[in-house]
Amino acid sequence: MAKTAAKTTAAKEKTTTTGAGANGAAPSTAAARAEITIAEKLVELFRLQSIDSDIDKIRTQRGELPLEVQDLEDEVAGLEVRRTKLEAELAELEKGVADRQNMIKDAKASIKKYEAQQAKVRNNREYDSLSKEIEFQNLEIQLAEKRIKETKVLIETKKQVVDESVTLYKERKKDLDHKKKELDDIIAETEKEEKDLVKKSDSAAKHIEERLLSAYRRIRTNARNGLAVVPVERGSCGGCFNAIPPQRQLDIRSHKKIIVCEHCGRILVDEYVVDRVSGAGK
Repeated sequence: MAKTAAKTTAAKEKTTTTGAGANGAAPSTAAARAEITIAEKLVELFRLQSIDSDIDKIRTQRGELPLEVQDLEDEVAGLEVRRTKLEAELAELEKGVADRQNMIKDAKASIKKYEAQQAKVRNNREYDSLSKEIEFQNLEIQLAEKRIKETKVLIETKKQVVDESVTLYKERKKDLDHKKKELDDIIAETEKEEKDLVKKSDSAAKHIEERLLSAYRRIRTNARNGLAVVPVERGSCGGCFNAIPPQRQLDIRSHKKIIVCEHCGRILVDEYVVDRVSGAGK
């Protein structure tokens, strides 16, 4: 009986020990899975960064051309509005001269009519009244001629301004056409490659959880060079080049959590992640 009890106890202890061992291994397996998961997240993030960096390079080739084209378009539009306004003002001045010239003709016709009537008047009062009308019309003619003279000076000045505006408009329009052609040529050369990379970027982004993707895009927007995920190079951040403490480098290599640079806020990856992306291709 004692032997049997001892065997039973031993068997129970063995079973208990085996169970404890299994339970003890479970956290280790979970941790390993977590490490793989974080590592894979970092790989996907760095892959997306690599693709987006290639897109940035293509867009950088265009340099300041898009901005120059936009500035020229705005300037040309402004010059066109100014030219239209000046031409309208010039037309208004010329219309004013024509109106006054017509008024002078009417005044002269009135004077002839009044002079003809003076020859037929019966008394001095009618004659004086017609004389005043003739005098008034002469004053109107003198005033109109003065205004015409002043307006013609304005017209000459305005014509010079219009001519200068037209010349400047043509020059800027020529510059705009040249810059547009230059930009179109560059776009034509890189358009297909850029479209392919944008598709790859969209595809890579689908493998990243929304929270991480939002953080990546936020960091990338704020980063001057568009780098949100950077490798550790010679113990320094690949983005801001500040030194990373040894313990933090160990944390980065352990892939237990996503580590960001304390100085610039970029996500840091180790050589394992870089090799995974560069080895597998983008």
